[in-house]
Amino acid sequence: MRTGDLKKGQQKRGSHRGGSPGFTLMEMLLVLAIIGVLASVVAPSVMGALTRAREAALQQDLKTMRKLIDDYYTDKGVFPPSLQTLVDQGYLRAMPPDPVNGNRTTWKGVSAQEGGVSDVRSLSTERGQNGVPYSEW
Repeated sequence: MRTGDLKKGQQKRGSHRGGSPGFTLMEMLLVLAIIGVLASVVAPSVMGALTRAREAALQQDLKTMRKLIDDYYTDKGVFPPSLQTLVDQGYLRAMPPDPVNGNRTTWKGVSAQEGGVSDVRSLSTERGQNGVPYSEW
């Protein structure tokens, strides 16, 4: 059948009304609007999950370093002179980055009365989801 042989109102197979195949501007805008609404609903929960993960990593790192400070004290009878001593003496492979800052130099060693470092803290000025500053964890 030739194109000229089509009856009135009949279309050639595979063709669309109005010309070339594809999406209309309205269809594209509708899809973009739906994607935007879904993204705005999902984004807060993703950000909350990332914050919870960073806080969990901070708690674990603090717990590990505090245990190593205690192990050093048990072994040597004195607190380590610095946090870097834990790395130098083989108690820790490398100083972990502070998960809330992502910077290795943000750990603060809390000095003991008899000298050395008896505790470790983050120097982050941010507050955790519990309202307590990370520097007080």
